[in-house]
Amino acid sequence: MGSESKSRKLVVSVVQACTAAYSLQDTLDKLDRLTRLAKDRDGSQLAVFPEAFIGGYPKGSTFGTVVGSRSAAGREEYLRYHSSAISVSEASPAIQSIENISRDTGVFLAVGVIEKDGGTLYCTVVFVHPQEGLVGKHRKLVPTAAERLVWGNGDGSTLPVLEETFESHDGQQKVTAKMSAAICWENYMPLLRSYYYSQHTELYLAPTVDCRSVWQSTMQHIALEGRCFVLSACQFAQQKDFPPDHPTLPGSARDPEGVMISGGSVIIAPLGEILAGPLLHGEDVLSAEIDLDDCVRGKFDLDVTGHYARTDIFELVTHGIDPTRATV
Repeated sequence: MGSESKSRKLVVSVVQACTAAYSLQDTLDKLDRLTRLAKDRDGSQLAVFPEAFIGGYPKGSTFGTVVGSRSAAGREEYLRYHSSAISVSEASPAIQSIENISRDTGVFLAVGVIEKDGGTLYCTVVFVHPQEGLVGKHRKLVPTAAERLVWGNGDGSTLPVLEETFESHDGQQKVTAKMSAAICWENYMPLLRSYYYSQHTELYLAPTVDCRSVWQSTMQHIALEGRCFVLSACQFAQQKDFPPDHPTLPGSARDPEGVMISGGSVIIAPLGEILAGPLLHGEDVLSAEIDLDDCVRGKFDLDVTGHYARTDIFELVTHGIDPTRATV
């Protein structure tokens, strides 16, 4: 009882920003600038960027599609969107650029990207370690509504729960944390959440473009349910952040300052306390110092895949992953 445990504190950040006008290089420059802001201003060791930060979220686009018909103009729009996406591999120049930013700043990066694999696009999160480079990715399992026109379904092969080591700022101590990512409305998939909880995720990353006020309730619920830190990074985008021919939202007049996605990024502790945010109506970086031992403190009275589970009644089986981890 008298022994002193090592600190498990980290400084973590969520970045609220959008794609730079579908320009890959400008977006990578923005990634670099905002990562350095998180590091230099706040001392961040982990930065989470929003859903589709690289490649862009085509809010308001129809891609020329109605039930039973696709237009030539819509096919051209898809070609432009596909051209702005990136491949995800160690050989990808875009991934190498992200790796360089992570290495130069010492910040672990979780970045929402649009991934191209042949002719199909995926909404993906890439995980990039300052020393090890690309260490994993997660593809969104089910695109929401019209997103299914342009994004394919992920599967069980990209559901990593990564155990990563962070160095303290003085270099004298190492902190190990487990992290996972659920993209936007994947967070409404109870069985996905249960899988991540069963793997003891501590840093539950939730990149999104959902800017509704009810999203904050969802994030607080997940933090309480999983007794984990929830880091939700949302885009903030205005009409000027899209190409000039991009449609406005229904009922909105053409106005470069008109808001397309209004943000709402937030960091929440395992007992539901909001540590930073929600940030609305602008781009910025939110940061907070967290104590990972709060996850264990929270599970004293609620561990939904441990002492609060009823495995004699309920069982979750997952497919397409390591079979030694397939049953909850």
